[in-house]
Amino acid sequence: MTTQKKSPHMSTSRLVSLALFTALALIIHTVEASLVNLIPIPGVKPGLANVITLIVLMLYGAGDAFLVLMLRIVLSAVFAGQIIFLAYSLAGGVLCFGVMALLCRAFRKKHIVLTSMFGAVFHNLGQILVALLLTGSTAVLIYVPFLMLSALVTGAFTGMAAQFTVRKLTKISSNP
Repeated sequence: MTTQKKSPHMSTSRLVSLALFTALALIIHTVEASLVNLIPIPGVKPGLANVITLIVLMLYGAGDAFLVLMLRIVLSAVFAGQIIFLAYSLAGGVLCFGVMALLCRAFRKKHIVLTSMFGAVFHNLGQILVALLLTGSTAVLIYVPFLMLSALVTGAFTGMAAQFTVRKLTKISSNP
């Protein structure tokens, strides 16, 4: 009886892929952060780096997606020199990810757009909770309706982008 060992090439390949996804998420986040905010409401951003989180979640699983997300959040805070935003990013990112991972499992990796929309809503809720804690003021709650509406729109867009990309990557990998 022989035992098969996992090929070191596979783990190296996976590591390189995840590093590339992390770098891509960092680039997207950095570009998005440098854009002028078209909507004058604090916190309203497209969240395009979440496309990468969704792709990794669908193709590699929750553990790898969480790793890519955490690396992107921490590195982007360090690179931008804005450590105060780390609390907002972590709260929003972890809450968003938890919901998306649960829905991904429940939907059996189908309904990426719906998963993304729920993730965006919970991302904004996480950030509102941090704002409540840091400011000690309920005045931030005035933004909730606007943030929820923007979450549905941006979540749908990022979900469609992730769904398109996952389909293309799956098609490419199945056709050697």
